[in-house]
Formats: sequence, structure tokens, C-alpha cells
Amino acid sequence: MRIVMIGSGYVGLVSGACFADFGHHVTCVDKDANKIARLKAGGIPIYEPGLDELVARNVAAGNLSFTTELSEAVGAADVVFIAVGTPSRRGDGHADLSYVHGAAREIAAALDGFTVIVTKSTVPVGTGDEVERIIRECNPVAEFAVASNPEFLREGAAIEDFKRPDRVVIGIEDERARAPLEEVYRPLSLNRAPVLFTRRRTSELTKYAANAFLAMKITYINEIAELCERVGADVQEVARGIGLDNRIGSKFLNAGPGYGGSCFPKDTLALMKTSQDYETPLRLIEATIAVNDQRKRAMGRKVLNAIAGPVRGRTVAVLGLTFKPNTDDMRDAPSIAIIQALQDAGAKVRAYDPEGMAASEAVLNNVEYAGSAYEAAEGAAATVIVTEWDAFRALDLKRLAGIMADPLLVDLRNIYPPARAEEAGLRYVSVGRPGKLEEDAETSNERQAA
Repeated sequence: MRIVMIGSGYVGLVSGACFADFGHHVTCVDKDANKIARLKAGGIPIYEPGLDELVARNVAAGNLSFTTELSEAVGAADVVFIAVGTPSRRGDGHADLSYVHGAAREIAAALDGFTVIVTKSTVPVGTGDEVERIIRECNPVAEFAVASNPEFLREGAAIEDFKRPDRVVIGIEDERARAPLEEVYRPLSLNRAPVLFTRRRTSELTKYAANAFLAMKITYINEIAELCERVGADVQEVARGIGLDNRIGSKFLNAGPGYGGSCFPKDTLALMKTSQDYETPLRLIEATIAVNDQRKRAMGRKVLNAIAGPVRGRTVAVLGLTFKPNTDDMRDAPSIAIIQALQDAGAKVRAYDPEGMAASEAVLNNVEYAGSAYEAAEGAAATVIVTEWDAFRALDLKRLAGIMADPLLVDLRNIYPPARAEEAGLRYVSVGRPGKLEEDAETSNERQAA
């Protein structure tokens, strides 16, 4: 199949490279001439494990190419995917569909013969209808069908997710789109991946409903973690106890500083706005958004409360800046709000992240960057683990305790057992687990109350 991927960002580049690896002929189109030049030269504009090798292999095989010229690529295509950004619109939180609508107009002018046009971008219900209307208005004689095919890729594991998906959801209104899209995804039949054909609006809503549910699950366990700290329970054991129930499952039950990234924040907000537009408010989603926003800043206060003595002028080491490991994505990362809270209290922040420091410079101010976790912790009043990179899972805790001005480790990802950290000479604070520091604080509060 001849496939065109409009947009060479995270979704477009990963999807295009994977389709090419299936043997399809894929052209990735992007208006950013610098990005296309970099891709042609073998550079990868995003960090995703294995993507550089996948792109290089398929470029060499002749299955994958890059261009800024949309018209020629679309004119020769069987299927055109729209994979452009849909960020939150400033002012009201709705998804900004200007890039999707712009792509639809350009596609309309370039169509030559029957073509299936697929929105892979995350878009609100009814977007496919509008894309179809725009193309029909711009090119009344065009032969085409518009489909929805949302992506379900996790940053850091996107290639595996694409090639071995839990499911592929495709929404169509025109039966002529079915056969070409079945052929596009036919290579997945070897893995017996379920391909679910639905109506177009159902497909569009499925993506938002899935992301909102996962965001709600994360927020739920974070609130349970707060209760665990109050009552002396262990949130990791609680999560395991409920996660072994097959109706609930164990995924997305790791307590932490809140969700971030390119999907959950904007998708929950867009879904909430859509529900309000249709006068069917989703109260659980509204609460999820509010609780998660508060959670990030609260984690900054948690660090400040754990530091002995005044904070102003002292250094706090932050390990991990990206919203999750194995990506360089800083969008809505919890580290942003946490660092802001620390700086507002007068702390100096020294940070280390294996991949995210360059990207963080665009969203963080007055942060000193270190070359390693130990360099960041040197002379610090506290070391805070914000992102659970593998590089932070086996730190020499005794060494860490020895180089800090105050041996305080605040582990917002519950990487280490409290007893192990304390045996290494660290004062240790985690999330939703009673440690010695929390017990001492609770005893002190009880005495004051008495």
C-alpha cells in the first residue's frame, strides 16, 4: 500500500516507520523544512527507544521517505493519515483542530483517484464529519472516504505498542474504506491483534474514553496514597491487593506525583469540554483534572515539609524531569510544578535527567543541570526522585547519603524500600507508605494535639 503520513511528530513518525517496516511504502510529510532535512540526514527529532534504527533500516530499504511537498505525495497515495498536533486551545481548553482542518484543505487540493483519509490525531467527536465536509467543499468531484483510527501508543514503548497492539480501532461511515484499511493492518494478523471496526464517532470517542479512564485510575491511587499515609497503610500493598482483581487489573496503579505528558492532560480537558458542550457533564473527569493539578504542587510542598530547617538559599537535587522514563517529553511533567514550588520557597534547584535536560530548558528557569545523579546531589539539602528512570533504580544510597549536606531522600516513585534507604543513612520519605520520618512527624503532631 502507498501510505502518506501528514505530520512527522511523535505519532506520525512512529506510525510511519512501523507501517514501512510492515512493507508498505510510506511518505512522511511535514511543513517544518528543518525537521525534514534532519530526518533525511538520519537524525531523529524525538527520543524513542529503537526508533532511530527502525527509521534507518526502512529508509535504506526504500520503504520510508520524507518530504515537505504534500501535493505530490497525496496524489499518489492509497491511504492518507492525518497525524498533526491537536493541543489544548488557549482560553477554553478545547482541542485546537486548526492543524487538522488545514491538512484537510491541502489534501482536498491534491487528491487524484479514490483515497482513504484517516484521522490518527486525537480529535473530538464529530471531527471526521468536519474533515469530510471541508474536503467535499474544497473539491466537490473528489473520490474519497474519511475514517478514524486513533493511536494508543505509550511513549517509551511506542514501537512495541504499534506492532503488538491490544486492539486497533477503526471508525468508518463509507464501506469503501474497509478493504484498504484491512490491508494496511493485515500484517498484524500474525499477532492476532483484534481490529475493531465501528462507526466514526464511536472511534473518536473511544480514544478519549480510554485515556480519561486511565487518568482517573492514576488519580484514584494517588488519593488512596494520601489516605494510606494518614492511617499507616502501604499503598503499594493496597494497589497489589486490588490489582489482583481481574476486573481492576494492576496497570496504572503506581502512586506518584500525578500524570503528565502529551495525552492525558489535554485529552481529559478536551473530553470535559465536549461533555459540557453536549450538556452531559462528566463529574468524575472534572474531579480527576482538578485533583491531578493539585497533586503536582502538593508534591513540592511534601518535599519542603521534609527538609529540616529553612529552605531559602539551599540546594535541592531533582532526579528526573520528563513526565515518564524513556522519553524526552516535558509536556505537563510533574517536575515543572514541583520545581516551581521549590523555587517559590527560595530553594536552588540542581537537576539531572538522562534525556530530558535539553527539552526542559524551554519550560524551566533558573535550574542548574548536572551530569549525573551524584553530581546533582552533591551538597544538597534533599534529593528528590521525580521520574523513575532505570538509572535511578540502583543508586549507591550510602554514597548518596555521604555527599549530601542533609541526607534526605524524597522518593516520589517508591523505588526503594524504606528500610534499605534508612540503613544507608538516609532520612527517607516516599508516597503512601509509612516510613520512620512520617512516623516521627505523626507522633509529634499527636503530642502537639495532646
